[in-house]
Amino acid sequence: MLQHLRHAEIMRRVRLSGATSVRDLARQLGVSPSTIRRDLEVLDRDGTLRRVRGGALVDADDDLTFAEVATVDEQDKESVADRAAQLVQDGDVILLDIGTTTMRLARRLRGRRVTVVTSSLAVLDVLRADPTVELLLLGGMVRRTYHSLVGVLTEEALGQVCADRVFLGASGVRPDGQLVDTTLAEVPLKRAMIAAAGQVVLLVDRHKFPGTGALRVCGPEDIDVIVTNEGADETTLRNCAAVGAEVLLA
Repeated sequence: MLQHLRHAEIMRRVRLSGATSVRDLARQLGVSPSTIRRDLEVLDRDGTLRRVRGGALVDADDDLTFAEVATVDEQDKESVADRAAQLVQDGDVILLDIGTTTMRLARRLRGRRVTVVTSSLAVLDVLRADPTVELLLLGGMVRRTYHSLVGVLTEEALGQVCADRVFLGASGVRPDGQLVDTTLAEVPLKRAMIAAAGQVVLLVDRHKFPGTGALRVCGPEDIDVIVTNEGADETTLRNCAAVGAEVLLA
């Protein structure tokens, strides 16, 4: 990969997660850690990101938009969505979390006799014209950059929901199986979705192992099924499976 393309990809991934490590970037881009360190030094001098010990970060107000996030690791997200759609049964009441993978799952639910409950405006856009899907939109404050509804109204609405399963997204899965996220406003909603569903299905492409995120969502014991790609970190998956999570590879 040419240097300028690599720099663009580094910036996209760091902005996507808020912060990331040299090791993770090297693995994701298929280059050596020393190459990544040199790249980060250049980007830091340019003022594009902030180099920190072991990795890099960007300011919170430099987040990627939803449209930009949707272009990252597209094929992996598509395969995860394909596999997840096989878990949905006609008549199910399902919760769809925010995110670009759950949006892709929503596309695969068109024409299905299911009830979809969501705080995602992207899911609303996908399903709003479908006469077969029963669509329930949770209220709340609009988080425009990420096409979602957040806040106390959303949390209160989730207290009235009883779903068969939730399809949950996250910023990353730590090696010990802890589910983490980067956005403060979304974490309580994810926890409320877990509480409202009979089954918790985690949708995370292989690049989110181990992933990044400073905020804990839940432990691996709270996850029933993990849908991810071949190539996801095997140690992390084993640790999740050891406490009861079923792992499905797309």
